[in-house]
Amino acid sequence: MTATPRPTAAQLVYGSCTVIFSTLAMLLLSQTSSGLAIAVIALCALVLGLLVAMTVPLPKTAPPAVAEPVLTEPVVTERVPVQRATASVGSAEHVRQPAGP
Repeated sequence: MTATPRPTAAQLVYGSCTVIFSTLAMLLLSQTSSGLAIAVIALCALVLGLLVAMTVPLPKTAPPAVAEPVLTEPVVTERVPVQRATASVGSAEHVRQPAGP
């Protein structure tokens, strides 16, 4: 047994407004007074209201979150020491050498 989706508030409002306004418009334009014509106009307005209510875009649901894979072994990262290059401040500096025997 599957659950049927419930209509949203927007669907109810658009469908109801369509039924009311289309019924009034068709009755005023046709200027009919017979009961059969009024029933046909009301039925047409109801079908039109259902059509409008079903075509209102539904709110989009968020896609399910993808679970990240669980690692069985810990990840070991090795840190390599960074060698820093020394820059001379001036081009005319004298470099000291250790005094030898």
